[in-house]
Amino acid sequence: MPTLYAKTEINAPRSHVWQVLMDKHQWFRWNTFFYDLSPDRPFRQGKTVRLSIKRVMGEEETQIEPLVTLVQPSVCLSLRYTAPGFRSEHWFELQDLGGDRTQYLHRETLSGTLTTLLLPFIRRDEQHGLRRMAQELKRYAEQG
Repeated sequence: MPTLYAKTEINAPRSHVWQVLMDKHQWFRWNTFFYDLSPDRPFRQGKTVRLSIKRVMGEEETQIEPLVTLVQPSVCLSLRYTAPGFRSEHWFELQDLGGDRTQYLHRETLSGTLTTLLLPFIRRDEQHGLRRMAQELKRYAEQG
């Protein structure tokens, strides 16, 4: 299974980074990769959320409705999107590094029969989007 990832060290406590990640009402202030189409739908395990992905600035958004597969407060959030022949799982993981520092890891695994067809077209842009989100989260969380 192809896996894409981005990680960064954030100079903020893990609980604060988690709060920023979970507050979908504020995503428009910092997140240009994922757009929340229904901020009133919280991340609840077993429920879906409505998101839009913009891999590259200026590109048209792709709307998805992933299932929240795991919510482990201050540790991990997992979303799974499935379409015929394609499956994408996003893992947002936080690790306490001590001294009010947090390591953020955003991992995406892709599978399904269409992955071999789609991956050459989206790999670079998707990887760029994951990295962009990591840097935006870092900047926003470190602001306070």
